[in-house]
Amino acid sequence: MPSLGSDMETGTLIEWQKKPGDTVSRGDIVAVVETQKGAIEIEAYDDGVLESHLVDIGKPVPVGTPLAIIQTPDSGVKSAPDRATTAPTQASGEISSPREPVTVDVAGGLTQDAARGGAEGGRQKISPAARKLAAELDIDITRVSGSGPQGAIVLRDVRSGAQRDERGSSLADSASRLQDGTVGTAAESTTLKTATSEMRSAIAAAMARSKREIPHYYLSQTLDISCADQWLATLNSERDPSQRILLGALLLKAVATACVKYPEFNGTFDNGVFSPAASVHAGMAINLRGGGLVAPAIHDTHELDIDGVMIRMRDLIQRVRGGRFRASELADPTITVSSLGERGVQSLYGVIYPPQVAIVGFGTPTLRPWVGEGGVLEARLLMDMTLAADHRVSDGHRGALFLRHIRQNIESPGDL
Repeated sequence: MPSLGSDMETGTLIEWQKKPGDTVSRGDIVAVVETQKGAIEIEAYDDGVLESHLVDIGKPVPVGTPLAIIQTPDSGVKSAPDRATTAPTQASGEISSPREPVTVDVAGGLTQDAARGGAEGGRQKISPAARKLAAELDIDITRVSGSGPQGAIVLRDVRSGAQRDERGSSLADSASRLQDGTVGTAAESTTLKTATSEMRSAIAAAMARSKREIPHYYLSQTLDISCADQWLATLNSERDPSQRILLGALLLKAVATACVKYPEFNGTFDNGVFSPAASVHAGMAINLRGGGLVAPAIHDTHELDIDGVMIRMRDLIQRVRGGRFRASELADPTITVSSLGERGVQSLYGVIYPPQVAIVGFGTPTLRPWVGEGGVLEARLLMDMTLAADHRVSDGHRGALFLRHIRQNIESPGDL
């Protein structure tokens, strides 16, 4: 069971896509597991033959639990390590965002029920664990929308349906009592509260841990990005829209390049020890349409040119908006970059996502008064940049140098 962040403790296997005896290649989807972050497709990290399944459908298991055994040509039996944990696992995969179905091939691990009352009399896929919970809660699955692979109903959907039914019944009962002149109780009022989504709960748990355990310090700088903006405009003027470079790609590359020189901001802090990362896997914060936030990594950002970063960035955003991204992208970001783009926020002060040790934030570029060279006051395109860093690993002096290097990179985009 792969780890997809410090807030993940268990996952539930909901589907096998490969059976014992099947040949698998690196990158093939072997299984689908459900976590608080969604339904995740698990990839194989090795070529070989799937020898056996080690976990039953519908069974929640802790992170690090082996899911299957793959027999490889060179070493017999091998369980490939996940990027984010030293415990044996079958590797990473893709994740579907809550409330948005993913188009994937669904194998025999998910069962089908006739969709009573469906417009076309279709069949609804549902995981065994979700079916069991629906039966326990007496939930009509034909009234539940699936958010799992290919629109399948998973545990999260059944829980949401139960909460909607509970709120609907309570509202109806309350309306009836009001009409009769009776008064509702405090207990009934409590049932009307909207439950927090599992995604939001996972985020809250991680952020609470971060603020509780990590001694944050914060720094900020104001950048003059007028030259960078002009550089991008000139570069993009000769390109088709699909090939143009966005400012976000420049920011990611600028941060990644600075991490090479200042490695204390790129890595993880676990069990009292900081481990600098060998590569820069810059996590890009993306809000999900159905609610929540993820920050999947663009691997080896420091080794990519601007076009390469933009290609990866465009692909990642497209897949996330379609409800798909790989578990490896969630498992191993080494630093997070967050930008509110055109939201109108001047400054963004982030919370470090453990076990990372830093997050860089960018506000909205705006025209503001600026005293330039020679003391001339003029309107320039300015943007605020912030750093939240772990004081156990770095200090304000190094943080200031780190931000200065990022600024220099942004001011000289042609050198990146």
